[in-house]
Order: sequence, then C-alpha cells, then structure tokens
Amino acid sequence: MPTQTSVSNTVAADLLDRFRAVRAATLAFAAPLSPEDMMVQSCPEASPVKWHLAHSSWFFETFVLADFAAGYEPFHPDFRWLFNSYYNSLGDMPEKKLRASFSRPPLDQILAFRAHVDAAIEQHLESNPPDESLRRIRLGLEHEQQHLELIATDIKHALFTNPLHPAYLPLSERSEEKIAPPVEYVNFAGGLTQIGVSPDPAALDQFVFDNETPRHTVYLQPFALASRLVTCAEYLAFIEDHGYTRPELWLSEGWTAMRHEGWQAPLYWRRDEHTNAGWSIYTLHGFQALDDLSETPVCHLSFFEADAFARWAGKRLPTEFEWEHAAATLPLTGNMLESGALHPVAAGSGEGLQQMTGDVWEWTASGYTGYPGYRPLPGALGEYNGKFMSSQVILRGGSCVTPASHIRASYRNFFGPATRWQFSGLRLAQDV
Repeated sequence: MPTQTSVSNTVAADLLDRFRAVRAATLAFAAPLSPEDMMVQSCPEASPVKWHLAHSSWFFETFVLADFAAGYEPFHPDFRWLFNSYYNSLGDMPEKKLRASFSRPPLDQILAFRAHVDAAIEQHLESNPPDESLRRIRLGLEHEQQHLELIATDIKHALFTNPLHPAYLPLSERSEEKIAPPVEYVNFAGGLTQIGVSPDPAALDQFVFDNETPRHTVYLQPFALASRLVTCAEYLAFIEDHGYTRPELWLSEGWTAMRHEGWQAPLYWRRDEHTNAGWSIYTLHGFQALDDLSETPVCHLSFFEADAFARWAGKRLPTEFEWEHAAATLPLTGNMLESGALHPVAAGSGEGLQQMTGDVWEWTASGYTGYPGYRPLPGALGEYNGKFMSSQVILRGGSCVTPASHIRASYRNFFGPATRWQFSGLRLAQDV
C-alpha cells in the first residue's frame, strides 16, 4: 500500500505538470494583445488584463509561498496590497475602479513577477511540500482558470468599446452554418436526488470549491429541460414581438434596469448605423452578421432578459438543482476554450440534452446561497465564495471561453442579475 508521503509526492508531480500548463495557457491567451490593450478597464465589472496577470500570481505568492515556502522572498513589498482583490482580512487594497490607472508597474515587471512566482512554486513542488500547500496550489490553479476566462470576457468588452471595434483574433475561416435542431423536451421524473459534493478531506487529488459542498438531498417535482440552448433567431423573435416594451414579461427590478440602461437587445448586438435595419453581433473575431450566427446560442444576456424571454415563450428557467440532476451523468464535452471558436456554436443533431457543457453559462432560477451545512474555508480563503452569497444568481455549465479542465456538473457560477458581459444565455424548462 502506498504511503502518505508517496501519495503526496505523486500529487505534487501531477500538480507541477498542471501548474505549468495552466500558467502557460493564460500567457498564450494574452499573447495577441498589446500592452495598451492590457491597460483597458471598460466597465465596472471588468479588470485590465495586466491586473489579471498580476493578481493570479499574487494568489500563489500570498496563500502558498508566504505560508509554506521557507526562505521565499516576495517579488515586491507593495504587491501584497496593490494586487489584493477583495480579501479584507489581509488588509487594504485599491478601489477596483482604479485598476486601469496602474500604468506602473509596467507590463515587463508584471511578467517578471509571474516568472518569479512560477520558479518558486516549481521549486516548492519539488521539495516534498506539506499537504495543505498542495491543496492551496490546486485552488490557485482553479483561480487562475477563472481569471483566464475573465481575461477573455473583459478584453472582449474592452475591444468592443473601442470605436474601431478591433478583433481579438481574425476569423480564420467561416465554418458552414449548421441549422439548430428543433427543440424537444427531455422529461425527468423528479423525486429525491443528491446535489453537490462531499469530498474526502484527506484526498489530495480531488478539487471542488467550498460552495459546491456539502452533498445533500433535494426533492424535485417532475420537470423537463429543453434539448438545446435558445438561439439568436429565437431571441430575435422575442425582440420583434416587442419583448423589451412589455412590462408583463419582466420582473420589476429587471424592468427598471432595462429601461435605465436602455437595453433593446443582448449586449454586443447592434443595428446598421445608417439604415437602422439588419443586426450584427460583435464577437472576439469582430462583427459578424446576425444572419451568420442566427442558429447559434444567444449570449450576453442578463438574468432579467433570460427570465423575460422564458415568460414570453410560456416556459421558465430551470433551478440549479434541476440542471445538476440532469447533467450529473452526461459527459463533460462541448464547445469550450480549447476549441478555439471563442463564440457559441449551433447544436448538432442527436437525441437527448445537448450543449449542457460549454457555449454559454446558463442562467438558472436559483439565488446564490450556501447549501445546508455549508462551511467556508478557514481564514482569508473563506472570503473566496461565501461573502458573495447575497443578491447573486446561479449559472451552470461553463461557456465557450471556459477551460475544459475547469468545469464539472456541480460547478456553481454566480453573478448579479443585471450582468451581461459574461457569455451567459439560457435553456428553457417546464413543469411536467
């Protein structure tokens, strides 16, 4: 039987490989961007790419190297507070809205910071590290992948707000347009089901966020889920049926937000500037005609828009428990970051549920709260998830810019209901 030391060494070796791959993936995604691109902070929710590169390194330095790497020398004494995001127990931090003013430290110093941290983590992983540091490195890698996805969503918004609307990358070739299959509804009998995860506290090769725990029993009424995501063409029908001017379709807060923000369509949709006819959609490959994307899943919707569409369609949004119950036995495959599409793609032919993983984060009808028996991580790491369990709504399934190794059926994403800059869309549900 392997000893605990041999297990730890095996986990450390595997983590070293994954650490190198995850850190390299972040830099690879940022490679097409100029230093000027990396300075832009175009909306309150977003952060500059340069800040993401620094903060994800800050996480490893603060929570791993400072606590477990003997003799580690911090890269710069000011970085501990400068790149703190929201960990109040660690002290002060600059206001989020000021991140675009960080012209100093320059990009080359941020990259040097990353290299400094990378070398120290690699050395630490090769030096028989304690189990707790292995757990924190694994958490740090999941954190890095979250920030890789945020880099994609944030730079999309930044480039869109540029009057030139430049593309992140040119569209290398246009794939032949697929026609989304007709929507069918997949029935589920309901009853008692198990939701969430209760990981083995001694296991070093498992990972879930604390908000996915503990596993618990939920009762579901019989329900059905749409076999695929709602498409741009279907959402256009909602717009053309005056969906944005019919208060009976909207939650009160959503109606107020929609009118205050002047929403008339999903984020990144626009009409021809001269004729006010014909929609186009901004993507990471630049603007494309809606006609070329009509069969792809609609994205960049707020929860309020998703909910209004569901009411208009005579359906509803699924709860997060219905979604997880349906997804629990499905393979974790789909259009994710590694596909290179960087945009949702049309569903293919086939039976049963499609697009449960990738393409768009799916809004659910569930508010973000802790599961029964939930306990946040001890210390400052307890601020990672638990402090946000107020006024947020759950999304499930990952998107076209989510790294494939980052998603699982129990993963709970959450944003405020007016959020639109994420790749967020919807799947319809109904009672049975």
